[in-house]
Amino acid sequence: MTSSEVFKVEELAYELKIGDIMTRQVITVEPQATMRQVKEILRDRRITGTPVTIGRQLVGIVSIEDVIVAMERGWLDMPVAQCMTTRLHTVRDLDTVVRALNAFARTGVGRLPVLDANEQLVGILTKDDVTRGVLKALQAAYHEEEVRRYRASHVFEDMPSDHTSVMLRYDVAVNDFGSAGRASSQVKHALQRLGIDPRVVRRMAIASYEAEMNLVIHTVSGGSIIVEVTPQFVALLAADGGPGIANVQRALQPGFSTAPDWIREMGFGAGMGLSNIRACTDEMNLNSRPGRGTRLTAVVYLRPPSGAEGNVPNEAATDHGGLAADA
Repeated sequence: MTSSEVFKVEELAYELKIGDIMTRQVITVEPQATMRQVKEILRDRRITGTPVTIGRQLVGIVSIEDVIVAMERGWLDMPVAQCMTTRLHTVRDLDTVVRALNAFARTGVGRLPVLDANEQLVGILTKDDVTRGVLKALQAAYHEEEVRRYRASHVFEDMPSDHTSVMLRYDVAVNDFGSAGRASSQVKHALQRLGIDPRVVRRMAIASYEAEMNLVIHTVSGGSIIVEVTPQFVALLAADGGPGIANVQRALQPGFSTAPDWIREMGFGAGMGLSNIRACTDEMNLNSRPGRGTRLTAVVYLRPPSGAEGNVPNEAATDHGGLAADA
């Protein structure tokens, strides 16, 4: 199982409700039933234990271990009430699966009676139920994701026009290191969903991350990242309204940085951001004016550019300015 699959399973454990995966058709016995009758029920139904109830009220649990003890001591004709376990570990139907997993680990029991808000028995949960339920939910989640990917990847075929594109915009706040990387992560997932070549996704994810970090580190009021996706190319625009770059050519040199020391101490501002963007894309342009902001554009072609088809349209631009000096 890959790390992403493990993460999804953990995520489902916090989302799934016990009521969604429990066994609802519960085999129960009454307190006056004999242990011999319980033995027959467990054998015929191929189960290892069952709740003891009066109506829908849970009063105990009787297990195969209890039956074995009764057989050894000659108690098979004794009522269940005298042999059952009354120290009960239960869960609620509206609890999440992770609560059940914690209960299994804490108590070591093999089954958990499930109660509703009125303390009435509504189901039974075993570890096998958890496994089946999570796998079923995981399969459904993958199916839904595949459907979403299919629909997204066919958007250009389903909506023919002279120029069809998908525009994605992300706002980036200055010095917000807690959220840094959010925009580039969403760019990556959006491109994956659109069915873009994984190699292109990786290149654009790196470029958008470097551009995002530049906005976080160097701008005075943040900026925006806009990604346009067409059948011909993926274009990135990073823009801000200031402070601009005094010497663009120097800013493009690897290792040049204007980041303050406190940024460097955090591990950012090494001056390689623009170099990384240029290395990861087919075309990169940087335009900046001191006090007027900076605009960076970068393109990765999905098809070899030829004539007008290869031109990145001007409508991908905004009036916000552009990217700051470096990452």
